[in-house]
Amino acid sequence: MINVKSSCMAAILSITSFVQANNIQQKQRDFLVIAYYSGSAGEIDKYPVEKLTHVIYSFVHLKDNQLVVDGEKGDSTIRQMVLLKRRNPKLKVILSLGGWGGCEPCSDVFSTSEGRQEFARSTKELLVKYRADGIDLDWEYPAIEGYPGHTYMPADKQNFTALVQELRKTLGDTYEISFAAGGFNSYLKNSIEWKKISPLINVINVMSYDLVNGYSKVTGHHTPLFAAKSQLESTDNAVRYLDSIGVPLSKIIIGAAFYARTWGEVDNTNHGLFQSGKFKDFVVYKDFGKYFSDNDGYTEYWDSIAQAPYRYSPSKKIFATYDNARSIAIKTRYAMNKKLGGIMFWELSCDDYENGCLDAIDKVKNQKP
Repeated sequence: MINVKSSCMAAILSITSFVQANNIQQKQRDFLVIAYYSGSAGEIDKYPVEKLTHVIYSFVHLKDNQLVVDGEKGDSTIRQMVLLKRRNPKLKVILSLGGWGGCEPCSDVFSTSEGRQEFARSTKELLVKYRADGIDLDWEYPAIEGYPGHTYMPADKQNFTALVQELRKTLGDTYEISFAAGGFNSYLKNSIEWKKISPLINVINVMSYDLVNGYSKVTGHHTPLFAAKSQLESTDNAVRYLDSIGVPLSKIIIGAAFYARTWGEVDNTNHGLFQSGKFKDFVVYKDFGKYFSDNDGYTEYWDSIAQAPYRYSPSKKIFATYDNARSIAIKTRYAMNKKLGGIMFWELSCDDYENGCLDAIDKVKNQKP
C-alpha cells in the first residue's frame, strides 16, 4: 500500500528544495568579484570597493559551538565593512569562519546535530547583529589532513553536508552561504558531497592558489591557470573536475592570489622552475617592487602553457611564484568565457590602492566580448 502522507511530504520537500535552489540561482546572475579581507577597519576605505560585489571578513571563529567575532578589532572592521554599502549599495558583506589554522574545533563541533544547530543559530544572530549578508565556511579541510594537528575524520564529509543543510534551514534563502574549497585533487575528490551541497549554497570559492605551498620542497606555480607538464593541478583542472561531476559552472568562483610565495636555495636550472628548494617567504603584491628589485638580480618569466608568471634571482638563488595583473586578467577572461560565477582573491589588503590587481579584474569585466 502506498503511504499517501509520506508521498505528499516527499513531494512537498522536493518542490521546496527546487524553489529554494532556484531562488539561490536567480541571485547569482552577475559576474561576481569577491574579495577576502583580513586587514584593519581604517585601511579598507582606501580601496576601490565599488569594483567588488562581495567582501568577506576573514576570520570569525568557533567558541563553545558558537560563531564569535574576535575582539574589538574584529568588531570595528566588520562594522566598517558594512558601512561600505554607502559607497556601493549592492555590496554584500560576508563573514568567513576559520581559515588556515582557524578551524581546530570544526571536526568535533560539526560531528553532532546539537553542535550544528547551535552554530547555525549563533550564525544567524551574528548576521542580524552586524547586518551582514551571509556566511562563508573556510574549513581547511573536511575529511583530509589540513593544518598540522587539527582533528579530521572520514565522517567530516557527510557532516559538512549536514552543516550546510542546517545553515540553509536556519538562514532561509535571505542569507548567502558559500565555502572556500581546496583547489587540489585530494580535496576535490574526498572532502565534499558535491551533488548534495551544490543546490544549497550560493557559490563555491575555489582556492586555486597555494597549489605549491609552504610544505612543498619543489618549486612550481602556486596559482596557475592551466596544468603544465610537471604540474597537473591548476585552476582549469579544478573547474573541469567540478564540471564533470555536475557542479553548476555558475556557482564556481575561481581564485586569484594577490601575493607571491618564494623558495630559497634553488639552483639555476629552468630559471628555478620545478626545482628543489626550501620555502622562504610570503610577499604581498604591493611589496613586489621593493622585494623583487632588479638590483637583486630578479628576472620575470612567463610560462605560456600554465599562463603564469614567475621570477628568479641567480645571485640569491630565490624563486618566486605569484599572480600579476596579466595572469589575473587572463583568469578573469577565462571565468567569463566559461560562464563561471566570477573570480575571488586572497586578499584585498595585499593589493595596491590604485592600478592594482583588482583594477585588472575590473578592466576585463567591463570590456565588451
